Amino acid sequence: MMDWTALSNYPGAELVLPGLRDAAAGRVTIGSCLVSIARPLMEGSGLAKTFAAITYIAEPEHTLYRLLQEQGGDAYSRYNSLLRRLVSFERALRQAQSRS
Repeated sequence: MMDWTALSNYPGAELVLPGLRDAAAGRVTIGSCLVSIARPLMEGSGLAKTFAAITYIAEPEHTLYRLLQEQGGDAYSRYNSLLRRLVSFERALRQAQSRS
């Protein structure tokens, strides 16, 4: 069973955890794109199993970049920053799983 309190303290959790809820609701958001990018980890860690069904986005990298472009500003920098936060979340989750 996932400890959601601990997960919420991981770097990037502010993006990934709402992204899981969005993906479960079938919404295309920045967070659900990140969850789709990290699909192997989401499924392997059991995070995806805490929801009835996760709708993963096809071509999540392209969709994420398009969403960022629609918001305006520097989409390239924001895209890279979001991917770094996702990688930080993935590392923290893997480390926690290796300890338990």
